[in-house]
Amino acid sequence: MSATLIGIVLGIGVDCILLAFVGTPQLPRWSPNWWQAWNDILIRSGISSLTRSTHVLVTLAIMSGVFLGVLAYTRTWTVAIVVALMIAPVPTMVIVGRAARVTRQTRAAWPDVVDQLVAGIRSGASLPELLIDCGERGPRILRPYFLTFSTEYRADGRFDHALTGLKNRLADPVADRIIEALRLARDVGGSDLAVLLRDLGVMLREDARIRGELEARQSWTVNAARLGVAAPWIVLVLISAQAQAASAFSTPQGVVILSVGALVSVVAYFVMKQIGKLETERRTLR
Repeated sequence: MSATLIGIVLGIGVDCILLAFVGTPQLPRWSPNWWQAWNDILIRSGISSLTRSTHVLVTLAIMSGVFLGVLAYTRTWTVAIVVALMIAPVPTMVIVGRAARVTRQTRAAWPDVVDQLVAGIRSGASLPELLIDCGERGPRILRPYFLTFSTEYRADGRFDHALTGLKNRLADPVADRIIEALRLARDVGGSDLAVLLRDLGVMLREDARIRGELEARQSWTVNAARLGVAAPWIVLVLISAQAQAASAFSTPQGVVILSVGALVSVVAYFVMKQIGKLETERRTLR
């Protein structure tokens, strides 16, 4: 028994000594695809102070404000609760809309960046110099990202580490392809990088043109869905200021009507969104 105990203690001691030299192994943390997609949306929105907890707190604050405002106007608890619940997705919609707008602007700028990289590669400039130059003379929407890359690269001189940081800050599949092509060319070399980037630039311009036409044609679908969902609830708040309507919606039958109306509104909105939705490229080169 004592020999076994001594062996266990010695084994633990050896493990502790080894860990002091090699460190604790870091296991990769798995997260679902929707969680990663939402994290990319938060990054692309450009709101640096926005975190998941901040987003939840802002949503709760807006819901509370809407609840108190509707309650003060209608004097009806049921209407105030339902309207507050219906307003809950609005902060998320604002973030998604902002991220989509930034994505459109950056993707419209990437062909110019590719052209600048191709010209620099043909002139014999190094890849770090080209990316640093993009922070000074590149498209305005992308300059802050390349300036941060320049700061990181000049701080420690590690090109691969700076590229990874640039890719994480952009959180865009188009940027992933360009950055991984540059990383591969840096690691293994290759004379076809300029040709690859030139073909990629042509494809990006064509994709941006087609996607812009489709978004312009289908934008009415999204706007109609938003108007169709918001209008009935605005009317509900207005008529609930009357005593008879307020008392009617306070009954069990009124609660059922409000609940069914909220469910139908949510389902109809998501159906309209799916009809007008365009397929987006997923990040496969994280």
